Amino acid sequence: MVFGFTAYVLWGLFPLYWPLLKPAGALEILAHRIMWSLVAVVAILAVRRNWAWIRSLTPRKLGVLTVAAVVITANWGTYIYAVNTGHTIEAALGYFINPLISVLLGVVIFRERLRPWQWTAVGLSVAAVVVLTADYGRLPWIALVLAFSFGTYGLFKKFANMPSAESLAVETTVLLVPALGFALALQARGDAAFGHEGAGNMALLAAGGIVTAIPLMLFNAAAVRIPLSTIGMLQYLAPVLQFLIGLLVQHEEMPPSRWAGFLLVWAALIILTTDGVRAGRRTRREARIVAEPVPESA
Repeated sequence: MVFGFTAYVLWGLFPLYWPLLKPAGALEILAHRIMWSLVAVVAILAVRRNWAWIRSLTPRKLGVLTVAAVVITANWGTYIYAVNTGHTIEAALGYFINPLISVLLGVVIFRERLRPWQWTAVGLSVAAVVVLTADYGRLPWIALVLAFSFGTYGLFKKFANMPSAESLAVETTVLLVPALGFALALQARGDAAFGHEGAGNMALLAAGGIVTAIPLMLFNAAAVRIPLSTIGMLQYLAPVLQFLIGLLVQHEEMPPSRWAGFLLVWAALIILTTDGVRAGRRTRREARIVAEPVPESA
């Protein structure tokens, strides 16, 4: 529980970290996050002396992780852009919507059948998007990109079936060449912040790798020790903290129409979570009944 709680709290506090890296732009921050994440995760694997997994890396698994790397790059870049341009609340909305996107992916990819209350939750989330589109005067694209990219990333990680450190090592290795090329191009044009804004800025950009790796390690430690239902409850900590930071620290606007959209999303999540808990209890009860020995007749 401590591992999981700490991981989601750290993810929830990310909106306080990325603005510290200015005047670096979102793409430069993203490039350095990729490069220094690789350094951090290789160091972690070296300490563990864990390299045997490389032999099990098949072409199929490498292909799946390559797609996952591209998807998480879109997620990271959009998130950094959001919090550094005053859209932290919309970013939080994306992670509130994410469980609903996972439900939809289950229908589309795995042909799962939704229960009536799940359909109700999906309907409320669609209504929320309509309300927020009217409020923003545009689709809440930041939230939608974050929700769909993270949901898709989780799907490909499920297909790859590798621990977090090992899979992150593969993903950041795949992304290293374009990230390094972009960082070098910025340096050549004289547009880079790294190396030109003082030692503090350089240290913060480099620390982005540790900031990325540590929550992932904590999450992995929690995921193998506590029930998935508990992880599902803990996941709401991050967007709640992001929302509060956007509202109370960064003082982003929340007009009544935007509150209405968020309330619809929160209602959908309450319905989805309650239905999931009930379904889980029912499944466990049925499993116990099946497992009970049948008494012999006299």
